[in-house]
Amino acid sequence: MTKKMKKTRNRIIGVLFAFALLLIAEHTGLFEKLPTPAIFIIYLVPYLVIGYDVLRKAFINISHGQIFDENFLMMIATFGAFGIGEYSEALAVMLFYQIGELFQSYAVGKSRASITELMSIAPEYANVILENGDVCETDPEEVEIGTVLLIKPGEKIPIDGIVIEGESFIDTSAITGESVPRRVTEGGEVISGCLNKDNVLKIRTSKNYEDSTVSKILELVENASNKKSRMENFITRFARYYTPVVTIGAVLLAVIPPVLGIMSFADSIKRACIFLIVSCPCALVISVPLGFFGGIGASSKHGILVKGSNYLEAIAEANTLVLDKTGTITKGEFRVTEIIPAATDVTKEEIICIAAGAEKFSNHPIARSVMEYHEQMHKDIPSLSDDSEELTEIKEVPGHGITAKLGDEDIYVGNAKLLRVNNIEFTESKAPGTIIYVAKGKLFVGTIIISDTIKEGAAESISKAKKAGVARVIMLTGDNEDTARAVADKVGIDKVYAQLLPADKVERVESLLDENSNGKVAFVGDGINDAPVLMRADVGIAMGSMGSDAAIEAADIVLMDDDIGKISAVIQIARKTLRIVKENIVFALFVKILILFLGAFGFATMWMAVFGDVGVAVLAILNSMRAMKWSKEDMNGKVRA
Repeated sequence: MTKKMKKTRNRIIGVLFAFALLLIAEHTGLFEKLPTPAIFIIYLVPYLVIGYDVLRKAFINISHGQIFDENFLMMIATFGAFGIGEYSEALAVMLFYQIGELFQSYAVGKSRASITELMSIAPEYANVILENGDVCETDPEEVEIGTVLLIKPGEKIPIDGIVIEGESFIDTSAITGESVPRRVTEGGEVISGCLNKDNVLKIRTSKNYEDSTVSKILELVENASNKKSRMENFITRFARYYTPVVTIGAVLLAVIPPVLGIMSFADSIKRACIFLIVSCPCALVISVPLGFFGGIGASSKHGILVKGSNYLEAIAEANTLVLDKTGTITKGEFRVTEIIPAATDVTKEEIICIAAGAEKFSNHPIARSVMEYHEQMHKDIPSLSDDSEELTEIKEVPGHGITAKLGDEDIYVGNAKLLRVNNIEFTESKAPGTIIYVAKGKLFVGTIIISDTIKEGAAESISKAKKAGVARVIMLTGDNEDTARAVADKVGIDKVYAQLLPADKVERVESLLDENSNGKVAFVGDGINDAPVLMRADVGIAMGSMGSDAAIEAADIVLMDDDIGKISAVIQIARKTLRIVKENIVFALFVKILILFLGAFGFATMWMAVFGDVGVAVLAILNSMRAMKWSKEDMNGKVRA
């Protein structure tokens, strides 16, 4: 509880005690001998003590032209109650309104706490190792790429980098939500915001601070509140028109009945005050965004960053889940498992050397696997460059492969499409895995089979997503049909679209969006080529740990530890949040409309009005706080209501 909240709490306790004494005095007849002005002043003192800040805000807002808000409604309603001699009701309205505001502040503070924890991951300094070996404490924003940093045990890693000396366990829970420390050794990548647990590490920075993981996370968190859901926008618009309408209605209720001789001014003003008190929209204005904020906070605790409540609302409505294959369902750890020469006079060494020469400038995981195989298994075999016949004019053909020149001969390294486009006859392989065909000139020389491994728990994760309400799961991949189908059958994918170029993926998602009129389409990917699809889908979900910066930037939701099992968790958190928000809206509107009608016809008391405003607001706020409660048991399917 903040200092301001404690101050408000103490004021409430003091005025509540005074209010109890005043009620006792009033009901025991102690005020009967006092003149009305004296009673007015006795009640006015605690009223000003508890309500001076509300009155101040109301007058400030009026001076700025912002008349119709809850402060104005409270001021007019309590002034009206004083005007007709309902002193205890006037004090009660302001007192219980402040109790409601305290509950609101506390609830907002609790919901912000989980997100505020994320803000604490920002490192305050970086230990830069100078050329002479001295260590200088520097602002992380001033550290350049390639700088060597010293990370002591218990310190946060300030900037993403590569370990160049030492080994240790690092706590990644603040970033990924994963409680088990991760061991890092020389050559391993480390991300900013993680805590070094055991030993001294030296790292070489690979990014600037503004591009590092911790900076990106903080930017996402800070901008999350700017992207409102449809429900929040509706409530904002609703309150904008609702408040002046009920204020005008209260004025008419106070004036018209006495003018027509239906009732006295005192009775009509009392009904108008009840009307004003009940009409205060704070239960809706506060509880709806608070519910969404709680959902975003619950997600962040488990390493799921939701960039705005509009995306939380969208993922709750997702009934089609589209997944990229490599790096999402599979690990993206490609290994050359087989090399098949096309003829007896062609050696495996020749095939792998041609492929390695073509792939040497590519950062694609398949290219890296070819290069690793060439380096590890063929160190004793001269490369093409050793023969002074290095490949030239290397060009990457998106979705097909690579073309190059070996002397005067054309070289082709890629999929079946590449060879067909260039009219090269070849034997198509049916082996599971990623198939690379190699051709020299117009002659097919051989096949390289590369296999990827499916992530542990991928099948269970997809099963959980379906249990969470996803009707169908679809896989899009640039890989061949047989490999894609083999992976899909193992993990429970409903439909597969294979051999797709990046543009084809966008086109396929657009067709799914057209087909899916009753729900939302969510796409999960991790690569640079997934960025256009992530932006085009209703909800884009990116892998935050291994995913590319472009994918994370384009996505609406980021899974910080690449665990696709958390897709079902964020869907369930979102649906629970939406259910709570809808409960608040229905409950608040029902109670308020009921008491408004009762008040207009003289059946509601001022105390009922207080419940219709403060009571409903407190109950709605307490209900919203349920959105923050989410545990690993819930993630495993034991969902609490």
